[in-house]
Amino acid sequence: MKLTSSVLDLDWSEVQTKLTRFIKDYVEKSGAKGVILGLSGGIDSCTVAALSALAIGGDKVLGVMLPEKETYNVIDFEHARLVAEKFGLKTEKVDITSTLEALYNSMPIFDPSDNTCKGNLKARTRMVYFYYYANRLNMLVCGSSDKSETMVGYFTKWGDVAADISPVMDLYKTQVRKLAQRLGVPKEIVAKPSSPALWPGQLAEEELGMRYEDLDLILYGLEHFMRTDEIAKQLNLEMELVDNIKRRWLSTEHKRRMLLTAKLEYRTIGTDFRIMRNPH
Repeated sequence: MKLTSSVLDLDWSEVQTKLTRFIKDYVEKSGAKGVILGLSGGIDSCTVAALSALAIGGDKVLGVMLPEKETYNVIDFEHARLVAEKFGLKTEKVDITSTLEALYNSMPIFDPSDNTCKGNLKARTRMVYFYYYANRLNMLVCGSSDKSETMVGYFTKWGDVAADISPVMDLYKTQVRKLAQRLGVPKEIVAKPSSPALWPGQLAEEELGMRYEDLDLILYGLEHFMRTDEIAKQLNLEMELVDNIKRRWLSTEHKRRMLLTAKLEYRTIGTDFRIMRNPH
């Protein structure tokens, strides 16, 4: 297998059809009134917002924006507004600064210098808001995690990855960008560097240590059972870099699985006892 950008090319018309049908069918079967999603102004959330609006109509899609003073970025919210207007979404903007500060002040061991723990707390707090809105309005939470970040565990467990459905989780980041272009997401959003926006100046590629163009091809190779030395040679990358990505992929499997339990009975939840049911 030759690892070039062309291996990530798909029939984007077919992808759009499959994903809009997926969203529409799931919402209808669940009996929900629509979907709620976190509208951050980033490429993933804007792409999922566009897909959702095309699938069920923008009047059934609620984009919730959750600014807080530490990471507020006027450009991100302008981008969120652009997408909401273009695809006819309903929006709600809620400042969560006071909620976060109450959490910080209520925890005896809180350490403001620990960005990881503090960032995870922010991600989980955001999800509390999304699920409250979903419960209150009889809607589904539509996630926007992509395959690149999910595979390497670049997300908060029970935080930004928590959702009822996650339409683009089987698309690598570079593929999400191509789909976004197909859907008509504004160019400035497609080209913008990705960030979880959990602390000031945070950029995804800096934390991951490489461009998504390289990461996606590494992950594609691993997905297709290629050896790390072969991947490194083809992409002209250091073996150590590719090995680190593989280790990160394998070591974060716990973040992608349901709760682990010991098997004691005939059928065990999450292992061999899975029933397809409506979510509510």
